[in-house]
Amino acid sequence: MITLDSPVTTVLGDKTTKRKRMAEGLGIETVGDLLRHFPRRYVKTGELTRVEDLREGEMLTVVGEIIHSEVKQYVDRRTRRPAYRLETILQTDGPRLKMTFFYKNSGAAGWQARRLNIGRRGVFVGQLSSFRNEWQLTNPKMVLFGQVDDGSGPADVESGGVVDNFADLYPIYPLTKGLESWDLQRAVNFARSVIDDVPELVPDDIRKQYDVVTARRAIDLIHAPDTYAQVELGRRRYRFEEALVTQVVLGRRRAFVRALGAQARKGGGGLLAAFDERLPFELTDGQREIGEVIEADLARDHPMNRLLQGEVGSGKTLVALRAMLRVVDSGGQAALLAPTEVLAQQHFRSITAMLGDLAAGGMLGGAAEGTTVALLTGSMPKAARADAMSRMVTGEAGIVVGTHALLEEKVQFLDLGLVVVDEQHRFGVEQRAALTDKAGWPPHVLVMTATPIPRTVAMTVFGDLEVSTLSELPAGRAPIQTNVVPLAEHPTWEHRVWERVREEVDKGHQAYVVCPRITGDELEEGEIDHGDRRSVEELEWLTESEPIAVPPSTRHPLRAVNEVAEELRSVGPLCDVRVEMLHGQMPAEDKDRVMRSFAAGEVDVLVSTTVIEVGVDVANATTMVLLDADRFGISQLHQMRGRVGRGGLPGLCLLVSHAEAGSPARERLDAVAATTDGFELSRLDLDQRREGDVLGASQSGFRSSLTMLRVLRDEETIVAAREAATTLLARDPDLSATPELARAVAELEQSRQSDFIEKA
Repeated sequence: MITLDSPVTTVLGDKTTKRKRMAEGLGIETVGDLLRHFPRRYVKTGELTRVEDLREGEMLTVVGEIIHSEVKQYVDRRTRRPAYRLETILQTDGPRLKMTFFYKNSGAAGWQARRLNIGRRGVFVGQLSSFRNEWQLTNPKMVLFGQVDDGSGPADVESGGVVDNFADLYPIYPLTKGLESWDLQRAVNFARSVIDDVPELVPDDIRKQYDVVTARRAIDLIHAPDTYAQVELGRRRYRFEEALVTQVVLGRRRAFVRALGAQARKGGGGLLAAFDERLPFELTDGQREIGEVIEADLARDHPMNRLLQGEVGSGKTLVALRAMLRVVDSGGQAALLAPTEVLAQQHFRSITAMLGDLAAGGMLGGAAEGTTVALLTGSMPKAARADAMSRMVTGEAGIVVGTHALLEEKVQFLDLGLVVVDEQHRFGVEQRAALTDKAGWPPHVLVMTATPIPRTVAMTVFGDLEVSTLSELPAGRAPIQTNVVPLAEHPTWEHRVWERVREEVDKGHQAYVVCPRITGDELEEGEIDHGDRRSVEELEWLTESEPIAVPPSTRHPLRAVNEVAEELRSVGPLCDVRVEMLHGQMPAEDKDRVMRSFAAGEVDVLVSTTVIEVGVDVANATTMVLLDADRFGISQLHQMRGRVGRGGLPGLCLLVSHAEAGSPARERLDAVAATTDGFELSRLDLDQRREGDVLGASQSGFRSSLTMLRVLRDEETIVAAREAATTLLARDPDLSATPELARAVAELEQSRQSDFIEKA
């Protein structure tokens, strides 16, 4: 008896080679795997395929009709014997395509001519080529529609078979080398005919409530549909199933974490009150409301796991600082994890400055209710590190700011109550777990981001984090004008860019110039460019996607920090202004010196890598020039743009690029120039890069752990599945009444992805 767990050979027959190709190329081992290998698209058998924008070398799959078929004899130059070729012309809803078949004898040519007679329709697959201004399908494979009397009996579909009973939609499957779409279709159709029992993961009442078809019905609708509406019904069923299993896993994990408990942080000291009294400005309504929500979370006996998202400059750091002060008031400690030393040092300075004498607790001149703020980075001198670590383990340091150095095993806290992760997309869940594991109790966790990148949005939609959003900007934030400078069409415009920077400098303002690399070394043949070649510290924990790669044929020398800085100092409108460099490979003391000089107004133009992407605040900086801007992702562009216009002065951002008009790279830049709404851009980013490994560590967007679901497209399905999961777990936490669902949940919980869920 054939079941879903039977080897795929049971529906292939004795096809050892094809079984191996299915297993190695497509991961298909069982009949169940085969039936869950869904078509990637469909072609309508009742009409010719619309064909546009043909490109040399592309693989084309079309429904077409033979409008010319003629056998011609010629002399084979190699054997000097008569040979035959069948010349046919295939009509599509667009260009005509020529197909030529070669034979050694007239019988074989005649047999194919009878099959490919005028008026014959079918699905044709081949590689496009052009010869003498004619489009051709090279080495075409085909499945023909209808009966044909070729005198040879039933035809083998592998050699271009004949399908008599064909549906209105013909499925086209994802393939691997050595397999054709009809190989899979034939195996799938046989499997559907012999499989009766398809396990049902979704309980009947949930299925009916959310209008989801049965698993068996969904398989038939996906593999043999008559309409696209049927395809969508089948797909929706499996999207819901996938979302339901994921949501049940997340729901059980949330319940498990709640059961572990956490120490409630209800305050008790006067540190937060003293800080609020000294603020020289009013909190925004959003900051006040979210502060109250976080305070309530901290007072509970289970861990907070909250995402705080808001535009660049919306005041997230202030909200996080007030949460840290609440924890210190309760007798605990708070740690702020930053992705780079530049940002960690800036956080340390800004927090110390905001607290004033409240940051000098226990010291001469310090406030009675104050605490101590410690800094820990990888490049600190040994004595300074030892001092910071001593104050952390004794509890003297109520607030600790650091880079990945905080994650080292020897770093310990006395009572870690809150972990704040700044720019959380730069840290994978494993790194965050390394810090949260340092607490005796599970600590409360607050993660922040200025622009939700794909994985953040995905985790949010999937309900792994509670979400707070700062939608308003504090008073004093000025608008930022963003323009694309298209050097592909206007190569001379770069000079005007530097003139525009000079105009801002002459007004007493400052500017950033951002390059994708540090040095101008040429790429070796076949080398992949990884952008700015950041320091090991910056890259070790960086999980955001790399800058966009471009084909070698379209590359031009990428602008580099050292070369651009030298050019600006030597010639052009900026040759007599103060220009400095900043990048991740500089010694920590040099980076700190340059940033202090820039913040003090002693540097006019800072030429930098993306090390200034987050957290660098210089109120007098009004202009940013991004060279080779197409090499950066949407989130990066938006983040860096937010470094200007922070002091009440209008900001200007120039996206300089060689990307051609109409290319995906230019469209990305145009989108950034068209809006300053980071949440709109995050959805575009997610749409382009997909959601990455939603349950894992990868955030690049190219290897999704999801099979059917897409976070933006299927938000409603995901939300519905979360409601259903909550209902199921409330009435049956062990899933004893739904064994098939319990089995699927157990498989996911035992997988590597679930390990990441737990750490997240």
